[in-house]
Amino acid sequence: MDHFALPDDELALARENGTLQRNFQGYSTHADCDLIGLGITSIGKVGDTYSQNVKETAQYQHRLEQGQLPVFRGYRLSDDDRLRRDVINALMCHGRIDFATIEAAHGIVFRDTFADALEELEEMAADGLLVIHEGEIEVLPRGRLMMRNAAMAFDAYLAKSQGRYSRTV
Repeated sequence: MDHFALPDDELALARENGTLQRNFQGYSTHADCDLIGLGITSIGKVGDTYSQNVKETAQYQHRLEQGQLPVFRGYRLSDDDRLRRDVINALMCHGRIDFATIEAAHGIVFRDTFADALEELEEMAADGLLVIHEGEIEVLPRGRLMMRNAAMAFDAYLAKSQGRYSRTV
């Protein structure tokens, strides 16, 4: 992964035993769960929806006083969003993507659905950072610090949001 933890830390142990999880807040040892955002600008996740609270304290307080949720925007994941989330999580948490597992869960042909991503990853493969096998992608030890870059190949929104979010080195 692209974070650092001591070898006996619960995150490092979860990475080694295959139980590491990841959500919009980062890595975790707990399975995917609902998260309720409290406070201004906080983000929540319930099921396949995400919501963000208002940005101003006065507006937040007013909505609560009126018995309203202080949410100003939300998003429900599409089938494609869920597919890409599973692919990116597999890569970021386990350092590999098993094509058959993704195909069975989502009813796709991995190499067809992600032909562009696989082509994009060829440069990283040529640099010895990962290997694209017949049925999986495996991040090599020397590529772990570049794992986020590999995951970016599967992000459908990245090209649309250039400059809006944090970038890798």
